[in-house]
Amino acid sequence: MKRLISVTLLTAASLWMSACGGPAANNAPANNSNANTAKPTAAAPTVDALLAMEKAANEAWIKGDTKHFEGMLDDKFVSYEGGTRMTKAEMIKMLGSAKCEVKEGWKLEEPQLAKINDDTYAMTYKTTMDGNCTMDGKSMKMPSPTRASSVWIRSGDTWKGVFHAETPIIDPKAAPAAPAAPPAKEEPKKGEAKKEEPKKDDKAAANSNSNAAPAAPAKPTPSANTEALTKAHNAGWEAFKARDAKYFEANLASGFAFVDPIGGYHGSKADAIKTWTETMKCEGITKVSFTDTFSTAISPTVEMLTGKGTADGKCDGQANGPLFQTAIYVKEGDAWKLAFMFEAMPMPGA
Repeated sequence: MKRLISVTLLTAASLWMSACGGPAANNAPANNSNANTAKPTAAAPTVDALLAMEKAANEAWIKGDTKHFEGMLDDKFVSYEGGTRMTKAEMIKMLGSAKCEVKEGWKLEEPQLAKINDDTYAMTYKTTMDGNCTMDGKSMKMPSPTRASSVWIRSGDTWKGVFHAETPIIDPKAAPAAPAAPPAKEEPKKGEAKKEEPKKDDKAAANSNSNAAPAAPAKPTPSANTEALTKAHNAGWEAFKARDAKYFEANLASGFAFVDPIGGYHGSKADAIKTWTETMKCEGITKVSFTDTFSTAISPTVEMLTGKGTADGKCDGQANGPLFQTAIYVKEGDAWKLAFMFEAMPMPGA
């Protein structure tokens, strides 16, 4: 699991570059009486249509065409990896500052499309790329292969992206590599004076003499539904601890799918329930939690909740630890149900 956060975010951008347009629009009026007033709406996406857009957008990313993404990303866009959230503006800024070189022969394969509702879909696929990215003077190799997921919403006559994340695909039999130890603090040699860090007041004085930096853009605020969804998601973690299949049967949407932290894709509700309550061999789990939450209202009936889940004990022989999750909830009647989820392990040193 050795990869730096900057590489993660760079490849997150690179592995998900959808087009500004969408599948062919359905412009036909319902009848002659509203022929002049009907607004065009995008047709339901297909796997082939979205995959073609992803490939075309990757080409735009390789060329450094940041304008391509101004119209492609929805204003509610979020990327969430390693506990770091990125907005649309932050993502585009990063794209403009990164220089990446990718060898020919890169591939987007194994596409899977999960319907959340008529206006929201999750696209997941495997990416294989051989390349390097340079940012802030540091060049790093891109992780490959990875599993990437994107969430798309209907926006008039096109489809726009509201979420993206990716995680390396790991052999389940291979234990994750331990994070590298932080460098030891250098001590002064005998006879040398100890170097002192500038005092806080000194730093403040130095900053006061420089030109004031432009004000940072306003940070997004969590939706009013954040607390309720956090409570629901914590209940899901408790159900996992108790291996409560009945809870998941009642609280997962019928089309539920998820990506696990080692890059595996689970494309059905039945598969997910069996994985969490039967297939995974867990022991010693006494405490679970889901914290650091933030929910974004994608629409009146779809919300995107991000946060950090934790559990003690072991699963499949590995010690459990922090796990970053993005959960897409959809409102069905009066109930909010989990429709799609993306999981990823923390970065080394996180």
